[in-house]
Amino acid sequence: MKLALIRRQFSATGGAELYLQRLLRALAERNHELHLFTESWEAMPEGVTLHSVGSSGSRATRGLRFAEAVQNKLAGEKFDCVFSLERTLKQDVYRAGDGVHRVWLERRRQFAPWWKKPFVGLGAFHRNVMALEARTFNPKNTRRIIVNSEMVKLEILEHFRFPAERIHLIRNGVDVARFQNGKRAETRARFGVKDDEFLLLFAGSGWERKGLRFLLRPMADLRLMRSVLGKKIPRQSAAPELAPKAVKLLVVGKGRPPVSASPDIIFAGSVNDAENFYAAADLFVFLPIYEPSANVVVEALAAGLPVVTSTQNGACELIREGVNGSVIQNPANHAAVFASVCFWMENLVPRPVKPVADISLERNVSETLAVLELAAKEKLQ
Repeated sequence: MKLALIRRQFSATGGAELYLQRLLRALAERNHELHLFTESWEAMPEGVTLHSVGSSGSRATRGLRFAEAVQNKLAGEKFDCVFSLERTLKQDVYRAGDGVHRVWLERRRQFAPWWKKPFVGLGAFHRNVMALEARTFNPKNTRRIIVNSEMVKLEILEHFRFPAERIHLIRNGVDVARFQNGKRAETRARFGVKDDEFLLLFAGSGWERKGLRFLLRPMADLRLMRSVLGKKIPRQSAAPELAPKAVKLLVVGKGRPPVSASPDIIFAGSVNDAENFYAAADLFVFLPIYEPSANVVVEALAAGLPVVTSTQNGACELIREGVNGSVIQNPANHAAVFASVCFWMENLVPRPVKPVADISLERNVSETLAVLELAAKEKLQ
């Protein structure tokens, strides 16, 4: 097939962009003719024709300007299927990888300080995004929608009149073999983590949405607990295993570290060898206030690492309580987060934990291609 794919911008750490990179490589290997329409891109996979789409304007208007510019570019071309990963004006298939903007704003209000709540969602930027989103979710403009979680599907059905039978659940997929071959001992040594220390891992950029702040209080509580209990256990105790483990948190991703961050928290910045960090950790903790389906959770599960996440993350649908992780109803509930971390410290199951679904990239590509082919056939009818 001759496919047009749309994504406005690429960043080396963006989950949607990494997903698109993997998809492009897989589709190119299957000999499809691929055309990417974008403002900017890095590390273009082989076998992809780039169409540079220039758009100008303020932050408030740039998304709409890009959508209009893409529409003009597509008018002079003919494709079997137009596949957009961006809120645009007209496409055959739209992947709602960014979720529903108005729901994101609802979550921001829910978890914002009281004095910020009235101001969340104000301004032309949010109005324009929601207006563009309404056009994208109009069944006259989009034949089929791909979602990566049941959570997002239900959000679309609640807020827009889009036929449920035209929404397809295709869960994220990763290169499972890659994440099963991380270097545990070397990575722990690299950051000074001892063999007997329990290592938590957080990965993601955009820390407000990803919920790093909800881990800081439990980390302080764990440090306090160890300090208090350690003083009550004699140094010459016949049962040294009674002493609580030291806990460290390794943070991967871009952000500004808090001024008062605990010395038990290690900020590693952006990395290119994520598989090594999953291998080094004992528990992955990711507590977003809104995430359609976090790819980092799928990567952690591929690495056989148990996961603690929130119900506001569509990837929580892959978690079975006490089997491969835990799900927190409210990520701001510090006591619940603390209790969940303690549970996994005390009941650490042998790795690797088993995924409850097929999380392979091959499955994801096959299911995506099936929807694209279905939309292409519908255009001919």
